[in-house]
Amino acid sequence: MRAAVVGVAILLTTAVAVAQHEASPPTSPVLVPQSLIGSTSFDLYCASCHGRDGTGNGPVASSLRIRPADLTILTRRHNGTFPRDQVRAYIDGRKRAPAAHGSTEMPVWGPLLRALDPSDLRVSLRLDNLVAFIESIQKAPEPSTAAHVARADGEALFQSYCAACHGSNARGDGPMNATLRHPPADLTKFAMRNGGRFPESRVTRIIDGRDVAAHGDSAMPVWGNVFKREGQDADEATAQARIAALVQFLASIQERPAE
Repeated sequence: MRAAVVGVAILLTTAVAVAQHEASPPTSPVLVPQSLIGSTSFDLYCASCHGRDGTGNGPVASSLRIRPADLTILTRRHNGTFPRDQVRAYIDGRKRAPAAHGSTEMPVWGPLLRALDPSDLRVSLRLDNLVAFIESIQKAPEPSTAAHVARADGEALFQSYCAACHGSNARGDGPMNATLRHPPADLTKFAMRNGGRFPESRVTRIIDGRDVAAHGDSAMPVWGNVFKREGQDADEATAQARIAALVQFLASIQERPAE
């Protein structure tokens, strides 16, 4: 009798489950989420190939002929600037060659999204937010490498333009020293003369020289004008970049009080 009761209960449970399944309409996978948040679109459209973290290690990456790109280092590949317009156009795909990413494995998302969503405004917002999300997961430039390059550039500029007066070690003992009315300053003591802090803004203005009496002596060239004139591609941005590199180099060679 007990077995019979259990058997009837199982049959009733199964019958109810079947009835509920038949009454419920089949669910379809979501192709266009209501959310316009960039991370949502990335998870739905990009993560299968590029990975949830964007590094190119998605679950289907190993089955592709060409490994998906690491989307977290786009800024590093473009000298510290995220190529927003280029990424937007690449994802949209309407103006690039049909062989997306060099392979037809990469969908042309612009036309696909427009086919799924009749609102061009929503599609545009979805793409913009997707690009913004990709920008948000960019890895920072490697500090040691960036600092090393900047210091090397500044040191090269110093040896070319400053060492003749200030000396190769920046202590004011350059070969032109004897011909100057005033001995060049020891540039390694800026921080010590300023309470232990390197006066970056003041040194920048002194080197530039266009709005101050450079070092208080006309024997000191106005490097802002010099850097702006030199070279075929020289301009204000080039001048400022050279001055910044020199300032960073000088900051790196400051003497510190003994602790």
